[in-house]
Amino acid sequence: MSGKRGAAGRRGADSLVSALGAAGVRTVFALSGNQIMSVFDASIGAGIELLHVRHEAAAVHMADAWGRLTGRPGVALATAGPGFANTLSAMYVARMAESPLVLLSGDAPRGGVGEFQEMAQAEMSGPVAKASWTAADASTLVSEVAQAFRIAASGRPGPVHLALPVDLLEGEAPDDAGGVDPGDFPPVESRADNAEIRAVVEGMARAKRPLALAGPAMARGEAYAALRAIAEETGIPVVFMESPRGTADPSLGAFADVLPEADAALLLGKKLDFSLKMGRPPTFAPRCRFFQIDSDAAVIEQARRVLTDPTRLDAAAVGSPAGAVGSIAAGLRDLPAVDPGWYNEVEAAVSYRPASWDSVKSGEREPLHPLEVGRAVRDVMSRLGGSVFVSDGGEFGQWAQAAIPIRPRLINGPSGAIGGGAPFALGARAARPGSSVFLTTGDGSFGYHALELDTAARHGLPFVAVVGNDAAWNAEYQIQLREYGEDRLVGCELLPTRYDRLAESLGGHGERVTEASQLRPALERAAASGKPACVNVMIRRTPAPVIELSPQR
Repeated sequence: MSGKRGAAGRRGADSLVSALGAAGVRTVFALSGNQIMSVFDASIGAGIELLHVRHEAAAVHMADAWGRLTGRPGVALATAGPGFANTLSAMYVARMAESPLVLLSGDAPRGGVGEFQEMAQAEMSGPVAKASWTAADASTLVSEVAQAFRIAASGRPGPVHLALPVDLLEGEAPDDAGGVDPGDFPPVESRADNAEIRAVVEGMARAKRPLALAGPAMARGEAYAALRAIAEETGIPVVFMESPRGTADPSLGAFADVLPEADAALLLGKKLDFSLKMGRPPTFAPRCRFFQIDSDAAVIEQARRVLTDPTRLDAAAVGSPAGAVGSIAAGLRDLPAVDPGWYNEVEAAVSYRPASWDSVKSGEREPLHPLEVGRAVRDVMSRLGGSVFVSDGGEFGQWAQAAIPIRPRLINGPSGAIGGGAPFALGARAARPGSSVFLTTGDGSFGYHALELDTAARHGLPFVAVVGNDAAWNAEYQIQLREYGEDRLVGCELLPTRYDRLAESLGGHGERVTEASQLRPALERAAASGKPACVNVMIRRTPAPVIELSPQR
């Protein structure tokens, strides 16, 4: 068997690339390796750019960002064995964030024993992927790729993994294996039963203080805009839940203070899980009734199981929550309007930030407070317009999300993982070439994928990374300080590394900020540089914000 083009006629790799083209794919985030070099070869002249990266996890994070921003599956390509294994954590991040992507991985030859980098790849990714399997034959490869795209974007979006044995890719494929129907790739959405939706709407209408809680996939794109419109029209507040901190997400202000006053909660693609404390008091009032619309019947069943009283799940509908938005809006229009005071109360709580924050300032030659950094980034992004906000890290990331209310935004999502920020920014820049992309990241989290600045420079994809540098894994440092005391701090110290110089060494733009007066000019220069930029800001070690309404409310 030969993998050379012409020696074996049409290869499996050629069929694969044809399928990607039919799916509308023009960018693949990839890292080279032995088992996938035939795919690299097949991509030449096919109108597909291989955006080649420095780590396989970064390729998946970039595909994740692409999926979140476009609504279409991003595509990552990795080699077999250890290369594939490097993708697993990033797959989990995408799964929890409900992001559509397709991971294509090389694999050992079919039927082999003791082969190079042989690994049970499909079985390994099963727990973190929405679906995972090994391609069976070159003659069915196109249909299997189409199936992967459909699954990734249908229902609750998520990552799909398709393992590609090297002998399948390099071997000859039937001439008709390239026959591709573009209609095979789009998602298939299930529509909720009208009677079930009506029961949900009528149940919500009986409430005096209802609200809707929307899951990660509903917090972006057309679904986000549609739900905001429904909230304004009906007076039922909609709150978007996409953070691992749940109701304590600082970007939701003091929402946790008013949530116990709700007497009905509509879960739109939102799982009743740890982020909502399983729907139990004191997060929710004991009298609060739940309603749910979800693509996954198992998620609805989970809600019934975790509620101490399963009858509190008043009504539910299985089907696409995004597809049900129109029916919900129509039903609510025919019902009595909700008291506008409740809508205003929830909106005010979500947007609430303590007045004391306005006076937070660092002294001359003092490390900056994270809040100062967030305010400056917000102002620069607002002036530029058309920006994408990416946030990564622990305590610094929470301050940034509280201070920068700009959408679209990409955060780590319910997984709680850190480190994906730089690849997210790159994926965002690829998905939205005309946008300014700003990343705020802690120094610990930036270190995971700092070398992707090299990828950004090679591919001409500039973004601004604002590194909050407190020379520590500050989230864990704060836990140690709080739980164990000042004399038991261990394993959380870092060096005050010159990440700005790292950026310069990789062909980018670097700035170091040591006092507040330097910050805005540095951000402006970084944004204007046209290069991948790092603004390395020395900040104080500060715990993440806890936002509560003032006693005077």
